[in-house]
Amino acid sequence: MTLFFYILIGIITFIAFLHAWSRKDYELSRTVVINRPKAEVYAYIRQLKKQSSWMPWFLNDPQFVIKYKGKDGKLGAASYWKGNNRVEGIQKITKLHEGKLLETELLFLRPYKSLTLNYMAVKELEPDRTKMVWGVKGVHRFPASVFMWLYGMERAIGKDFETGLQNLKQILEKK
Repeated sequence: MTLFFYILIGIITFIAFLHAWSRKDYELSRTVVINRPKAEVYAYIRQLKKQSSWMPWFLNDPQFVIKYKGKDGKLGAASYWKGNNRVEGIQKITKLHEGKLLETELLFLRPYKSLTLNYMAVKELEPDRTKMVWGVKGVHRFPASVFMWLYGMERAIGKDFETGLQNLKQILEKK
């Protein structure tokens, strides 16, 4: 019985050290060049209702339920979403720099509570070519800090961002 408690204390200590040494803040972003005018790209990405047409999490889950509040594309507009794989959250537009930047706050309710800043920025390269950056940044709390130290944000969502941007590029370039 004493051995069991020593092993348990050892495991708890190891996890505490991983949490203490792990980097809590994170940022991940991806970039794509879309062959459309900057104004058109920005007008599309600022609409919360259009995100379900290009973001892979919505496309890969036919059971996804999304509800909207406020005037879409405007400061304060929000969406509530819930997926069949126990994912649930709220997204709210918190900052707009017309024609340049959209920031949203993502509050994940499940699988665990966390707050993330999501941003999308556009820059004109040529009149019909736009560079778009899509990124997230935030802070991992325990137990996510330990899990992400072992797994990493790159591995967790990097491919999803690339897929989403390619989906967006295809949609906008077909117009």
